[in-house]
Amino acid sequence: MHVLINLCTIAISLLSLPFTYAAKYNLVDEFAGQSFFDKFDFYGSYDNLTWGDVNYLDKGSAMSKKLATVNSAGNAVMKVATDYVAWNEKRDSIRITTEHSYPIGTVWITDVVHMPFGCSVWPAIWTTGETWPDQGEIDILEGINLYQSNHMALHTRENCKHSTSVSQTGESGGNDCSTDAGCQVEDKDLRSYGEGFNQAGGGVYATEFSQNGINIWFWSRDNIPSSIGSSGDSIESQDDWGTPVANYPSGSECDISKSFGPQKFIYNISLCGGWARNPSFYQPQCGWRGSLKDENACYNDNVVGDGSNYNEAYFEVKYLRAYAASG
Repeated sequence: MHVLINLCTIAISLLSLPFTYAAKYNLVDEFAGQSFFDKFDFYGSYDNLTWGDVNYLDKGSAMSKKLATVNSAGNAVMKVATDYVAWNEKRDSIRITTEHSYPIGTVWITDVVHMPFGCSVWPAIWTTGETWPDQGEIDILEGINLYQSNHMALHTRENCKHSTSVSQTGESGGNDCSTDAGCQVEDKDLRSYGEGFNQAGGGVYATEFSQNGINIWFWSRDNIPSSIGSSGDSIESQDDWGTPVANYPSGSECDISKSFGPQKFIYNISLCGGWARNPSFYQPQCGWRGSLKDENACYNDNVVGDGSNYNEAYFEVKYLRAYAASG
């Protein structure tokens, strides 16, 4: 752990290096195989962020109930419980956060084989600073219900806007990063989220967190760059990564170094919550199975009962790797 902290401290002094020009990035942390969960904290409480209908289990409970496991392929699996849930109770799920915070100057790469999806399901892969929203949040993967494409976003205090003239393949939404929705970018690739993602065998998300800006890439399984496929203790460059899906440059509209602090990396699966249960989003995608055509429909139609509708509500992750600029 002390070695990791020292390497990340070195990275802070290299913040001025643009990601595209850095010669080499060294691996400072890897989460993979049987040790995947070793350096994660399990939240172990109710959902205090999206107010979802879940109980996030602590590590012991998650392991004993087999909601956090490593499968025969050596991949980490995080899932929603499929047992019976009585009315007015919540369903068990997973939220894990890295023990370590990563400073500006970090690149995260995660290979995901399967992501959760379905009515009421709200999965996310994201990062957050110690104090929210003062130290910012980066949403790398997020969606709800039967969405077909990924929604990325930044969340900050005031005085951070997403520039309208950026080089990216995604489609920008609101540009004010301090609103409830943040400054969103939608990936138009139907393999970037949900059922389409899983049918394509998953893919890789890479996030650059630098003083020059925040960039997010996604590649479906058959399009993963060779530099990532062969990466190990270091990555030489990102010349074959192409244009990012989301490009949030640092500048007069948003100073990344002032809006973001060191970030912890998170995987979680919520159910319903403020976004997925909202009738404006839930009804067009999932309809009404019950008689209550309001915010209770998401819970009543999905969370209670035997839980067989959550068979696809799981993450399967090959690895998470964090890199810092070499010096």
